[in-house]
Amino acid sequence: QVQLVESGGGLVQAGGSLRLSCAASGSVLRINTMGWHRQAPGKQRELVAAITNGGRTNYEDSVKGRFTISRDNAKNTVYLQMNSLKPEDTAVYYCNADLTYYSDTYRYSGSYWGQGTQVTVSS
Repeated sequence: QVQLVESGGGLVQAGGSLRLSCAASGSVLRINTMGWHRQAPGKQRELVAAITNGGRTNYEDSVKGRFTISRDNAKNTVYLQMNSLKPEDTAVYYCNADLTYYSDTYRYSGSYWGQGTQVTVSS
């Protein structure tokens, strides 16, 4: 089995910063793309940022220049540094990873999600 465990959410004033972390645990063999999505109340979940295992990144337009995604492959961890936060960034943030893990003698591949962490930006 594999788990994605997020941390770092919280309440911050507009203009402030937060850093989210997401670590994949378990018998992970390989992680391809890792990303952060968010879902605000009444809205669909959207991709915020993603990073390949080679370090190529892409960002949702509204966060470009403010958010930075990075990863530590040795720790199976992805980070999201969020600066200049705005009230419209308020949402539950979810980590996602396309990965392969093993259990007994079998390999399993798929897209896995964390449990979500709340980010609230006050005006």
